[in-house]
Amino acid sequence: MSAETPAAVGQFTRRRLQFRGWRGARPFWAGLLVLLGGFPIMYFPYAHLQFGNLTVAMATTAGAGSLIIGVLLVVLGVSLWFQKHVRVFAGIAAILLALVSIPVANFGGFIIGFMLSLVGGALAVAWAPGEPVESGSAKGDKGEGGAFEGSGSDSASAPSLSAPGGDDRSGTSPANGANGRHSAG
Repeated sequence: MSAETPAAVGQFTRRRLQFRGWRGARPFWAGLLVLLGGFPIMYFPYAHLQFGNLTVAMATTAGAGSLIIGVLLVVLGVSLWFQKHVRVFAGIAAILLALVSIPVANFGGFIIGFMLSLVGGALAVAWAPGEPVESGSAKGDKGEGGAFEGSGSDSASAPSLSAPGGDDRSGTSPANGANGRHSAG
């Protein structure tokens, strides 16, 4: 052991935590799947697979289309990492390109690229940025508009007419005065 060993471990831990923070603030796994889905789509039309002495050439007239779809998927995957505000557009575009790759690019890169891009695009559309946690707020009280509103001392005496878990997200419980009526205004 040398004198620099604890510093090296600290440096690795710090970099790992920085990467974890960066990864958590964007649709990282969606971008990775879309990026990885582009490679088989653009590779297989130009591949020459060999099975023993038999060479199978997958080159078709749609090779240029496969290359364009693959490159676009790789670009969308990278843009999901570095421009998280385009996540919905990039996710929908990845889903559409994955669907187009089925007839154009050898069944979407033999279904491998199709499935990776499809799942990655769905993850990109479904991803939402997290809200920062406030250290000063109590755990049971979410505040205005939260799911645990009314969890003070007066809610213990009022009968619960909400969902079985006590979690009424409809906003129409008798506890908040709505009584199931919605305003039209």
